[in-house]
Amino acid sequence: MAAENALYTILMEKIKQDALVLPTLPEVALKVRQAADDPDINLSHMSDIIGQDPALALGMIKVANSALLGRSVKVETVSQAVTRIGLRQIKSISTAMALKQVFVSENEVVAMQMKKSWHKTIDIASVAISLMSLYLKDNKHTPLTLDTITLASLVHNIGVLPILTEAEQHPDIFANPTFLQQAIAKLSGKVGGAVTRAWGFSDELTLLAESWSDLTILPKEIHYLDFIRAGAIYHNIFKNESTKEVLLNSFVKKGLLPDADFMNTDDFKDLCADVKSMFT
Repeated sequence: MAAENALYTILMEKIKQDALVLPTLPEVALKVRQAADDPDINLSHMSDIIGQDPALALGMIKVANSALLGRSVKVETVSQAVTRIGLRQIKSISTAMALKQVFVSENEVVAMQMKKSWHKTIDIASVAISLMSLYLKDNKHTPLTLDTITLASLVHNIGVLPILTEAEQHPDIFANPTFLQQAIAKLSGKVGGAVTRAWGFSDELTLLAESWSDLTILPKEIHYLDFIRAGAIYHNIFKNESTKEVLLNSFVKKGLLPDADFMNTDDFKDLCADVKSMFT
């Protein structure tokens, strides 16, 4: 408890002083985001930017060929992928695809925690994105979008990175797996808000990073939070059975789920597996 309080004090003080070491977006993600904001950008130029990073290029092709876009003809080039996905969605999806690059560490214990956090993030994101794709088929006029939930679900737990980075700098004190899990649970929301603000993300994405695990915040209308929380239920991040039951019933009422057991069906599990393959 003393170590957790010490780390909390250190992190909060650094946030107040704007001295917290925050992760930076990979360079290619920054380039894509800047290019997407250029009103004169065209698909060819965007393809060239994405093509500079082989991992991102492969990720875009995977997205373009995924069940989410529902196309039977496979694309084979970055240019074809960008054309199919569209410039509007490229900004969010390319950022999401590049995030894996920031979950790295030279400390063995911290590296293990970062790998674990990234896999948990992908697990939750796969469910959230799958549910959104199904929801959009029946709710074509909703303001919710697939590209937003893709990015939102992959940054919802981004607050773990500064916590793990701080632990890496003081391994004798903080680099203990049990302690790190407790510190992440307590601190990651507030720190995640600091990260998303530093990256220039929208207030909506900052709210998601800060509040996805705060179940005192319960939107009355369907919200991106609901999709991320559904992923947390699916992967047993929320462990209280009564809490899960209340949330699932609210998701059914909002039209996010056809029934409370829907996520246990084979068809849904297959869709989640397909979505997950985009990130692995």
